[in-house]
Amino acid sequence: MFEKHIDIFKKRDRETWLRIKSALKEAGLRGVRSGHYLQDVVLAGGCGAKLDPRDFGAKGKIDREIYWVSVIAADEERARDILRKNGIVAEIADDLMTDAALRKRPEEKYYP
Repeated sequence: MFEKHIDIFKKRDRETWLRIKSALKEAGLRGVRSGHYLQDVVLAGGCGAKLDPRDFGAKGKIDREIYWVSVIAADEERARDILRKNGIVAEIADDLMTDAALRKRPEEKYYP
C-alpha cells in the first residue's frame, strides 16, 4: 500500500513533463505520481489586488512552476528504460530553489 517513490524528474520544463507523463501512462507503469508547484512567493502589487507584477511584461505571464514526476522505487529502472526508448531525458535540476543571483553559471573564457 505504502511504497517508496523516487523522483525521476524535477525541473521547470512543462513540455518534457507532459511527454514523460504520457510515455509512462502509455507503457502502463503503475504508481506514477506527478505535479507542479510555484517555486517562489511574490509580494502582491499595489492596491491589494494580489497580482504578481512580473506577469505584466511584453510577453505576458511567465511560467515559474516546478514540474516533478516520481515512480515507485522498484519500477525506477523500468521507467528510465521507457523514457530512453521514447528519446526523453529526465533530469533533476539541483538549483531550483537557489536564488537566481546565487546560481552557478558556466564559466566563460574570454581569452583562448
